Amino acid sequence: MRTSNPIFSRWGAARDAGAADAHARRPVGTTVGSRPTDDYATNPYAPGADTSPRTDGTAVTMDDVIVRTGTTLGTVALTAVLSWLLLPVDEANMGRSYGIALGAALVAFALSMVQAFKRTPSPGLILGYAAFEGVFLGVLSSTISTYVAPGVVVQAVLGTFAVSAGVLVAYRMRWIRVTQRFTGFLAAAATGFLLLLVADLLFSAFGAGNGLGFHSGGLGILFGVIGILLGAAFLALDFRQVEDAVANGAPREEAWLAAFGLTMTLVWIYLEVLRVLTIFNSDN
Repeated sequence: MRTSNPIFSRWGAARDAGAADAHARRPVGTTVGSRPTDDYATNPYAPGADTSPRTDGTAVTMDDVIVRTGTTLGTVALTAVLSWLLLPVDEANMGRSYGIALGAALVAFALSMVQAFKRTPSPGLILGYAAFEGVFLGVLSSTISTYVAPGVVVQAVLGTFAVSAGVLVAYRMRWIRVTQRFTGFLAAAATGFLLLLVADLLFSAFGAGNGLGFHSGGLGILFGVIGILLGAAFLALDFRQVEDAVANGAPREEAWLAAFGLTMTLVWIYLEVLRVLTIFNSDN
């Protein structure tokens, strides 16, 4: 099961690389533990040539993922609050505030790309990404709350928690089934969504005013809702990747990659919820 989240793609790629060998060694339809071999054809994380999960205490657990994710999200939240308090946005320094937010966003993006292409997770890079992402979110949220839609940030945070909880419940109840078709459709939909975002930015930058119209009105709300749904779908895919890693005995260090990917997805959902609520509140 591959994912277009770059942080999780290595897990899926590693598992898929051994699929042919595993099918050659096992009859189709047999099971490994509680998983059919059609679904988890091999275990790329097991030591040596043995395909059984790690039992020496070095395998990732759900607790590891929860702790690392809490640490990463806590870093985002802490730096967001500090940037809100220490970098207040006012009309006289609006340009400086936007510059800080843009700079932090670019640094966060650069760190995320470095980590995405590293062979091993780096907690320093991941927490650095979280810190700069928090600065960006703090300045952006402060600006919107002060000058566009007061009180909307609290609503966006609650909305993000609601979406995340809903996806988790739906995934655990198997109302959402992450299949190969689901993954392919999600990748295509996300590609189209991002291309529209780029086109909107280009139209806005070259004097088309409101771009493609995604910043206000019904079209803006619709586009934001689509973004939230895509983020929710990616969150389900992330849950599946974490479940795969734990079931297949991935090394404990992979918990940092899980935390990284989940944080990226939750930031996406927060920004899209913030977009929808901002448009709704400003239109009213």
